[in-house]
Amino acid sequence: MSEVWVRRDKTVEWPTLGLVVLCYGLFAVGTTWAAALWVPLGMGLTILALALHSSLSHEVLHGHPFRSKIVSEALVFPALGLFIPYVRFRDTHLAHHLDSILTDPYDDPESNYFDPAVWQALPRWRRALHEVNNTLLGRLLVGPALGQVAFMHKDWQAIRMGDRQVLKGWLLHLPALALVALWLISVAQMPLWAYLLSAYAALSILKIRTFLEHQAHERARGRTVIIEDRGPLSWIFLNNNLHVVHHMHPRMPWYRLPRLFAENRARYLSRNEGYYFPSYATVFRRYFWHRKDPLPHPLWPKR
Repeated sequence: MSEVWVRRDKTVEWPTLGLVVLCYGLFAVGTTWAAALWVPLGMGLTILALALHSSLSHEVLHGHPFRSKIVSEALVFPALGLFIPYVRFRDTHLAHHLDSILTDPYDDPESNYFDPAVWQALPRWRRALHEVNNTLLGRLLVGPALGQVAFMHKDWQAIRMGDRQVLKGWLLHLPALALVALWLISVAQMPLWAYLLSAYAALSILKIRTFLEHQAHERARGRTVIIEDRGPLSWIFLNNNLHVVHHMHPRMPWYRLPRLFAENRARYLSRNEGYYFPSYATVFRRYFWHRKDPLPHPLWPKR
């Protein structure tokens, strides 16, 4: 059993279970009654449900809300977001949690940095596209498409090389997609184009969270951000804006992170070398039109 699933207690995490019920409720209402009443209203509720479903999937892969891995994963088995197989999300994200490799262009599966030599070899149009993606506006507009293409290309290469775990992740994705397709065909009153657009928009919202979760830094402890926000985005992200707290305590449930941060605020700000933003509003003001940092890893020659 993976260490992430070792739980010392036998209690059910009811706040997480309650959010699961809310998530599927929003999904059901958004794709049926609300969509029939007014498609934009249905899309809004569906986007919220899909973004929340992704955040709940993140909770599940870290061992919540039950001790049983099978029972917990069953809660998020339907592929509401369509694009990312849960098993692949689980495996790549757990690999990402090795802090010593954070931002590494090769070893960190969630890195947005390039090996400088690879960056220089890219065609100009690709570099320009990635530069657009390096602003928050660009990340919202083209980030989901760029990320999906890169993710699928890498997985396809792994499958061709005989990686059975990657293949398993995609094969398990098929029945998870089938459940959603069955709902859309037999129950939902939302047009397919509206659902596809909602799924893309949900990924865009999630790109706000991942936009600057990590930075290139000489010390591993300085690579993970704190965004001290308590607004709707922090709720959708299940407090993962307090990202250094999550990395230090990956088994801590989402609803305990704010108190843990508040009680040890100075410690965490010291721990991550002051990589801090007071709110997502600050992030939008600073980076909506401007790039976050260089795309070629700025410390690569020294690593």
